[in-house]
Amino acid sequence: MAANKQIENSEKIYLDSNLHIIFCITLTTAIGIFSLSPAFPKIVKELQVPSEDIGLLITVFTFPGILLMPVMGLLADLFGRKKVLVPSLMLFAVAGGACLVTRDFKILLVLRFFQGIGVAPLSSLNVTVIGDLYSGKKRAAAMGYNQSAFSIGAAGFAAVGGALAMMGWYYPFVLPLMAIPVGLLVMFSLKSLTPELKNAKRFKEYIRGVTKSIKKGQIIAIYSVTIVIFIIVAGSYATYFPLLMGITFNAPPFIIGIVMSSVYVASALSSSQMEKIIQKFPEKAVLRAGFFLYAVALVIIPCVPNTWLFFIPALLLGTAQGISLPTIQTLLGGLSSTENRAIIMSFYGTALRLGQTLGPPLLGIVFTMSGINGAFYASSCLALAAFGLIFAVIK
Repeated sequence: MAANKQIENSEKIYLDSNLHIIFCITLTTAIGIFSLSPAFPKIVKELQVPSEDIGLLITVFTFPGILLMPVMGLLADLFGRKKVLVPSLMLFAVAGGACLVTRDFKILLVLRFFQGIGVAPLSSLNVTVIGDLYSGKKRAAAMGYNQSAFSIGAAGFAAVGGALAMMGWYYPFVLPLMAIPVGLLVMFSLKSLTPELKNAKRFKEYIRGVTKSIKKGQIIAIYSVTIVIFIIVAGSYATYFPLLMGITFNAPPFIIGIVMSSVYVASALSSSQMEKIIQKFPEKAVLRAGFFLYAVALVIIPCVPNTWLFFIPALLLGTAQGISLPTIQTLLGGLSSTENRAIIMSFYGTALRLGQTLGPPLLGIVFTMSGINGAFYASSCLALAAFGLIFAVIK
C-alpha cells in the first residue's frame, strides 16, 4: 500500500508537509520545561518556595511519562499514531492553560502533573512517525532537522518565557494553549502509518518482536545514556543553571532566558548538519564526542566569573545535545521495525522522562550536601560514565 511506503526519494525532505507537522509536535514538547525555567527565581520569591523544591515543577511534569510512555507506545502500535497524539495534545493545552489562574504552589503541581500526562507520548511518537516515513540517510537527516526544530523551539520559548515572566511568573503558561491548533493539524493533515495487528497471532508476534529487541545490549545502553542526558538537561541545566544566574549573579529572568536559549541555538545549528556528520563519522564516535562536550561544559559552569561568560558553556551544552540526541534516535530507528517502533521509541521516551524526573531531586541532594557547584561537577562525572559505556557497548 502507498500509505505504508517510506519516503526515500525526496532529496529535500525538509520541504515535506508531514515533517512540518512533526516539527509542530516537537515544538510543543519544548514548551513544558523551557518556557517556565526562566521564571523559577520569581516563583521561588513570590510563592515563597524553598529553592531546593522548585525542581518539583519539572519532576511532577515528567513523572507520568515514566509509567505511561510504554502504554502509549503499545496503543500507538495497535491503533495508530494519531489516535494517541491528538488527545494528548489537547490535555497538554488544557492543563497547561489552567496553570495561568492558580496562585497556589500545590495546585500548580497538580496541574503540572496532568499536563505531564498530556505531553508523555509526544517526544517519542514524533520520532516514531519519522522512523515510519523515512529510512537510511533520509531518516538521519529527518532526525537532525527534527532536533533542530526542538532546539529552535526551546531557544525561542526560553527567551519568550523569560520575557513573559517579567510581567508575572504565571504568564509563560499561556504558551501551552498553542497545542490546540497543533492537535487539529495532526488530526486532519498528518500522514501516519498504522500497523495492522488485528488478530491474536499478529499480537503475539508483536510481543515477541518487542521482547527480542528490548533485550539487545545496544538498546539497553542507548536507553541508559539517554537517562544521563536528561538528568543533565533537567537537573543541571533547567533547574540549577537559572538558579545560579538568578541568585548568585542577580540576573533578571529575561537575561536568564537569553543565555539559556543560546544552548538551543547551538543545538539547532549542530543537529541541522547531522546528515553530513553521519556521512563522515560513525555514530559511536559522534555519541562519544557529545558526552565529552557535556562533561567539559559542566566543569566550566561553576568557574564562570560573570553572567555573559555563561554563553561559553551554554554553547558547548547545545552542541553536545545537537549531535547526541539525533544519533540516539537514528540508532533506535534502525534497531526497530514499523510494527514495534512506537513502543521501542516509547521506552526511549521513558528513559528521557526518567532522566528528567530524577535530575532535579538527585542533584537537589548534591546541592544540599555540597552546594550548587557540586551539582554541576556530579553531572560532569555522569557524562564521563556515559562516555565509557558508549565506548564499551555501542557498535
